[in-house]
Amino acid sequence: MEPRFNLMSTEYGTKLGKRFGSISQAVFQSSLPRSTQELVMLRVSQINGCGFCVDLHTTEAALAGETALRLHLVAAWRHSTVFTEPERAALALAEESTRLADAHQGVADETWEQVRKHYDDDQTTALVYLIAMINAANRLSVTVRNQGGSYEPGMFGDLSN
Repeated sequence: MEPRFNLMSTEYGTKLGKRFGSISQAVFQSSLPRSTQELVMLRVSQINGCGFCVDLHTTEAALAGETALRLHLVAAWRHSTVFTEPERAALALAEESTRLADAHQGVADETWEQVRKHYDDDQTTALVYLIAMINAANRLSVTVRNQGGSYEPGMFGDLSN
């Protein structure tokens, strides 16, 4: 399967990409632990079948020191012992927020209570925006068929300018 289109190939596409990237940069700079951010983005990308984003977030997480064991177990986090209670709350929120169409109630009150137990207001805000942004990024990449295996660390560095 070949990529369909390069969203960054025009001045307009680059302009939109930079604006999209500025929200992501604000989340990355929050007090929400970076390891939690990468695990959440990886799990959402797995659910959405976005090979490019799975590639990106496993690569970035590994470069940040995440272990191979935890990266391999993200898809089965509910049946794994290697994630903390705060990480489990974040992963549950990520799954429920991503699978809105699969649940008539959306995000369960119990899940929300666990998130609020472990994260302060700013971290909760960052987590909700992070989940929304990675879902949007997955939809962009899947639509234009960005391929897993093509991510190079730092390739989006110019979007933060």
